[in-house]
Amino acid sequence: MDRNELIADLPASIREVMLQSDLALRRGDRVGALAIARRAAQAAPGHPEVLRVLAAALSAHGPSAEAIDMIEQALAFYPDDPVALTTHALVMQANGRIDQAVESFRLASELVPESANNAYNLGRALFHHGEESESLGALERALALDPEHRNARATAAEVLVRLGRSDEAATHLRHLLERNPADVRTWAALATHRAAAIDAGDLAAMTALFDNPATGADDRVRLGFALGKLRAGRAEHAQAFSAYVRANALVRERVPWNAAGHARAVGELLGAFVAPAKADSNLGSDMIFVVSLPRSGSTLAEQILAAHPRVDAGDERNDVFNVIEDENRRRKQPLSQWAKIATTDDWQRLGADYLQRSRRWRAGGTQATDKLPSNWLWLGAIAAMLPGARVLDCRRDRLETAWSCFCHLFRIGTQDFSYDFASIAAFARDYDHAMAHWSALYPTRIRTQSYEALVADPEAQTRQLLDFCGLEFDPACLRFWEAQRSVRETSASQVREPIRRDTARTDAYGALLDPLRKELGLRAYAAT
Repeated sequence: MDRNELIADLPASIREVMLQSDLALRRGDRVGALAIARRAAQAAPGHPEVLRVLAAALSAHGPSAEAIDMIEQALAFYPDDPVALTTHALVMQANGRIDQAVESFRLASELVPESANNAYNLGRALFHHGEESESLGALERALALDPEHRNARATAAEVLVRLGRSDEAATHLRHLLERNPADVRTWAALATHRAAAIDAGDLAAMTALFDNPATGADDRVRLGFALGKLRAGRAEHAQAFSAYVRANALVRERVPWNAAGHARAVGELLGAFVAPAKADSNLGSDMIFVVSLPRSGSTLAEQILAAHPRVDAGDERNDVFNVIEDENRRRKQPLSQWAKIATTDDWQRLGADYLQRSRRWRAGGTQATDKLPSNWLWLGAIAAMLPGARVLDCRRDRLETAWSCFCHLFRIGTQDFSYDFASIAAFARDYDHAMAHWSALYPTRIRTQSYEALVADPEAQTRQLLDFCGLEFDPACLRFWEAQRSVRETSASQVREPIRRDTARTDAYGALLDPLRKELGLRAYAAT
């Protein structure tokens, strides 16, 4: 059925409501978009176009099984419609199903090859999938179709940074600033990736935009974090602290965090796994899971392992989460409930599912890493699904970790605890509680890897790390920065260089960080 005909049978009033929902999404009003879409659904329940619009509004709030069901129903009516395919891809992205998102974006781009937006969407999805070369090709097609496509050029810069081609990335960013000197996202990207290239005039322009009341809240957030980084790089620590505090407060106003609720959820998960899982296989013996608090050196640990010729690096993947979420939907209850009644056969089935999913990013090595820091929540399930897997628990000085989190603007919905001192400290306590529990259950399968020990004595620590993983020592691991692989995380630039021993930053802020020290249970600053 032709999609235009399908839409035409809706009353004009409902079509207008759906348009308003779409416009609300575009301006970032997720709550308003969902409320409007639900009004349309009440007026025309089950209509495929209404289902599509409601699925888009739902997925803007994060993972949603309801959104998946709705968009798949809608797509069944018009499987070759680029708009429906694009919405399907966006819903799949929101639910961590990147393979399906890429496929739908690819189909939409093939159906309308003259669309720069479709080429951009495909390039962006491939970028998040870790397919940098193909991503860059799609983005270059988008720019060939529309040289002034702002998002395609900005994403091309991100891809080039990941590939270690920072000079080319900076050229793209400067091109954007020439077109629009008030492009806040570009200023923030340039400050993050090419801080050394920012001069006094650039800094003044960014500061003026940050202080301008007319600058939108999202843009002020980006500028605040960028200015904090730049000021810190100039040893202007009081100004850096002020910029970070202002930027974090802006995020916290719109992104709440329920520390007590998170602690309860963690406690429920731990309560579901009170004894070591029974295992009659060594399934998953080729997997190394790397967990940590954010900004704790997990990327460095993985990069060292990835330099080994027998190791494939998975980077940050959602496969564990997706396996568990699919089982939650199948059982219609959360992991904390069904884990108590799951059988050994159940866990083996889920482990095989994980290994099947992980094959898509493995290149044939005898072992592989899966470095998603938040997998610490699911270690009970991981141990039961994959009895042979090993786990690295990456640790860094707690104050350095907490401050590094506070200085970083994460993608909304990923590390929402990190925008005030009390929440960071509470989240760190949850992590410590969980890791103590898992380590007591599986003392031989979890290695605590100290970041400070690793940078102080790289060779001795690397040898111990490889031995824990069942790998023979290889000198390439001591020259990990030479490994020819893309790095997806925010620490990409650091792991392209030899290990640095001067990574501690908090002493330079002195007593300014005493409120954070207090939340972490540390003593106040004492000048030496």
